[in-house]
Amino acid sequence: MTTILPSGGVASQFRDRNDAGKALSAALAKPVGEAPVLLALPRGGVPVAFPVAESLGAPLDVMIVRKVGAPGHPEFGIGAVAEGGIRVLDQEIIEQLGIPDETLSMLVDKAEAELDERIRRYRSNRPSVGIEGRCVMIIDDGLATGGTAVAAIRAARHAGAREVLVTVPVASREAVERLRLEADEVSALWIPASMKSVGAWYADFRQTTSDEVTDLLNRAAADDSRPKGRETHAVNITFASGPPLGADMTVPAGARGLVIFAHGSGSGRRSPRNRQVAADLQRAGLATLLLDLLTPMEEKDRRNVFDIGLLAGRLRAASIWAASQPLIDTLPIGLFGASTGAGAALVAAAIDGNVKAVVSRGGRVDLAGEALARVNIPVLLIVGSGDPEVFQLNRGAEAAMRGITELAVIPNAGHLFEEPGALEQVGELAAEWFVRNLDPPQMGR
Repeated sequence: MTTILPSGGVASQFRDRNDAGKALSAALAKPVGEAPVLLALPRGGVPVAFPVAESLGAPLDVMIVRKVGAPGHPEFGIGAVAEGGIRVLDQEIIEQLGIPDETLSMLVDKAEAELDERIRRYRSNRPSVGIEGRCVMIIDDGLATGGTAVAAIRAARHAGAREVLVTVPVASREAVERLRLEADEVSALWIPASMKSVGAWYADFRQTTSDEVTDLLNRAAADDSRPKGRETHAVNITFASGPPLGADMTVPAGARGLVIFAHGSGSGRRSPRNRQVAADLQRAGLATLLLDLLTPMEEKDRRNVFDIGLLAGRLRAASIWAASQPLIDTLPIGLFGASTGAGAALVAAAIDGNVKAVVSRGGRVDLAGEALARVNIPVLLIVGSGDPEVFQLNRGAEAAMRGITELAVIPNAGHLFEEPGALEQVGELAAEWFVRNLDPPQMGR
């Protein structure tokens, strides 16, 4: 659906982006029920979205997107990349310009490197607002081609948004027609018959700085700096080297510990089984961090899936990151590993003194190799009786470890614990283990 918002007069320039945001605020109706999550496209979309967020009482965050510029004319977009590994390329324009595949690949790599740098800048010290199951409103200072907005829409849907709206001060007819195929609703104050550029609609269209973006985001978050109840926040975990990794963090009120999940091969942070176990842990008063250990590009190389050293290093980095976050920095840390993730969790536990307990579900704990002998913390190994090969591997690992170790066998359960009631037993056992073994004197109550 396309909506032309009531603008209150004839078409004219906005003074600046803040003025455009106030004009949007005046035109938008107050939400009935839960306000949408506002996702501004940095940098120019943030000062437009800020007064809208204030007016609607809505949370404000950014959806980080980078334009892929044409060779020699970077201002002319031939596509865009966005968080979550999203790529949108205009094949028709690429063919018209005769851009070789090698050049195109270099341009996309450059845009994704810039995307990673912006994620580090805007996400390093501030958790994202969770959008799974929620309505989101994407806001920019204007739409010329709509390429970056398409990438943002797809990234929002990939992150689980229930409904995606796009709202801008001004948009070209071509962009609106393109976005109607992607968004649930496209709204603009002005959709002119002819539009040369977005900047022509502003008296002051100076480039927004990164510091201005950070300041506005911090101001927007100031009144809601701690999650209430059991809200889930999307976060990006950054490293000294390597790409940032997406994660979902849930912190119950009065959390007594943090459990970091290490998924198995072919899985990720949205694994239904890990989410079910995480919910059991949250009900027991434990914070959870479900993260993707590999980027979508890295997952394509199957060698990475079984690179236990790489995966363990990512878990170690997640532990270090957690220790720097105000919401969870005082919480003792446990690791929950499934399949190959269990091997990585045990290697990480062998080298990370902050890890206080581990639970393995159907784990390939044998992949931890010689590191097993250096694990000196409480470890619970959960296997199904219908998974004899993994059972034998876990018995061997149990004997190799030096700390308190228990092997729990769930009757009639297979490797994936898909049988009725099997995963519920996993959740109960894991919650009891972590509550008992995460160090009470260090608990952030």
